[in-house]
Amino acid sequence: MSLVIATYVPEGIVMASDSRQSITIEGKTPEGKVFKVETVNSDAVTKTFLLERQGVGISNFGEDLLAGVPMASYIKKFIEEELAAADDVMAISKKLVEYFRRSFPNADAGFHVCGYKKEGKVSIPHVYHCHVGRNAIERRNIKPDGSLAYGATWSGQIDILDSIVSPVVIKDDKGVDKIIRTVAPIVWDAMTLQDAIDFSIYAIRTTIDTMRFQARQKNVGGPIDVLLLTPDEARWICKKELHN
Repeated sequence: MSLVIATYVPEGIVMASDSRQSITIEGKTPEGKVFKVETVNSDAVTKTFLLERQGVGISNFGEDLLAGVPMASYIKKFIEEELAAADDVMAISKKLVEYFRRSFPNADAGFHVCGYKKEGKVSIPHVYHCHVGRNAIERRNIKPDGSLAYGATWSGQIDILDSIVSPVVIKDDKGVDKIIRTVAPIVWDAMTLQDAIDFSIYAIRTTIDTMRFQARQKNVGGPIDVLLLTPDEARWICKKELHN
């Protein structure tokens, strides 16, 4: 499991991800009893990628091992084999889902794909949530009337962050949504770029720290990678490096 987040505010888009890879090992006891153990396989997995030629970011969540191969390897092959320099963020989202569906149509794997697309003279932010198994591509930063929306979208192990920043809603006997716990709003439209960076790190760090004290699988962890996208630049705010 993973936790990835894209925070989109008027000044830019911030993409962040953890680095943990969990695997489930199956085996048998000497008595022949089948068992499964979920364990941490790595805290050095890359889940956010910068497509430098296109100025687009991709973060992956969900299944990370497809046919035993890490998702990062497939994404690097996708960039080399499928993309052209002229591909924009919308085209990349479509190509990405199509690429994985050719070999893994039922994969429980998803992506955030973010970047800017020139519309007339203006660079317009695009934030997409994609899923391979559901063959779904959804733009998250637009309102029903077509105007831009600001906020954040997070995917993967989302329960802890949801419990902090989202109201609790249930359906009553008539099927009508009923709010049973409210939370103070976050004014995304007024959020600065630095605050968007801080929120993205906070979201993942708080999840990691909360899991530490809970009796549950610790499936979010490791260093936090943070990528910044604006109409003028695409650069890393923090990114783990190989070391001795």
